Amino acid sequence: MRKLENSELERKSIEDFKEAPKTPIIIILDDIRSLHNIGSVFRTADAFLIEKIYLCGITATPPNKEIHKTALGATETVAWEHHKDVLEVIENLQKDKVTVLAIEQVQSAVLLQDFEVDTTKKYALVFGNEVFGVSQKAVELCDGCIEIPQLGTKHSLNISVSAGIVIWDLFAKMKF
Repeated sequence: MRKLENSELERKSIEDFKEAPKTPIIIILDDIRSLHNIGSVFRTADAFLIEKIYLCGITATPPNKEIHKTALGATETVAWEHHKDVLEVIENLQKDKVTVLAIEQVQSAVLLQDFEVDTTKKYALVFGNEVFGVSQKAVELCDGCIEIPQLGTKHSLNISVSAGIVIWDLFAKMKF
């Protein structure tokens, strides 16, 4: 085995990325405090050709040096918008027939491994604040909730880790 050189990775240009067919997933980040988490989610969204990111509430927006440090340019490729009110974003996406799912530990959540993707649908995934998670009001508005099963003593994951796990899982179910 030999590690591939950067020149062998067939990376898209910014223009190619913008023109490429997108994975029908939208990310909603609500009240995310960590600029590194925001940048990391941008980078993951770029890796899987995610359609768009909504930055809501206190979530910082590009351009920002600390976001850029982790995003490594993904803020230039992935479409994004900032909105003050996450509830408004959820309602507007639902009006556009997008299935909105909170990533949260709630009664009747579907475990990630049991979630079945409908390839005719577009999904929006809501990730909440690092301390408080997805707000109860947002959970109530969502069409459902997905929970990442956790077996250890800690039942929380870093938001960027959670996003990576869920995005990869849905992407794999859609594409493979």
